[in-house]
Amino acid sequence: MAEGENLISVLMTDHREVEEMFTELESAGLPAQRRAELRDRVITELVRHSVAEEMYLYPTTRTALPGGDQLADREIEEHAAAERVMKDLEKVDPDDARFDDLLTQLITDVRGHVGEEETDLFPRLQAACSEQELAELGAKVQQAKKLAPTRPHPSAPDKPPLNKVLGPPVGLVDRVRDALSGRAT
Repeated sequence: MAEGENLISVLMTDHREVEEMFTELESAGLPAQRRAELRDRVITELVRHSVAEEMYLYPTTRTALPGGDQLADREIEEHAAAERVMKDLEKVDPDDARFDDLLTQLITDVRGHVGEEETDLFPRLQAACSEQELAELGAKVQQAKKLAPTRPHPSAPDKPPLNKVLGPPVGLVDRVRDALSGRAT
């Protein structure tokens, strides 16, 4: 991801990266260790992406778009549902039959969410916001992702200001846990 990208291009790049990991996870014959590594990377990227959207995309949606409150609330609920699935998925061994069920649910939910954002929300924001505003938001999202948690926390606040206050310390704790456990991120 290059510096100076706007909000929409940053988020769409994230979408493409996660889709590549999903595609690999769906391929047949992956060893359990690789599936576990990919699961951890997908969860890390989805959590960081979701936190950044909740900090900057959805507040902008609320103020810039007619019906933005309802749209943002729906998107945040979709994040919460995905986060609950990720919390369950991170506890399941890749050889367990539940792994595939949870993974399929996560992939289906995320692909649906991404499709809605890219075909509805992003074009509407592109039309409603200035390029400067989108560029500033892109920089904020990139910074937020560096400090964001790397593990799902379904009960954590998902709206400003609490998510902006609590996100970085939780992210630090997650990164320490990742380093100590050798978790792929």
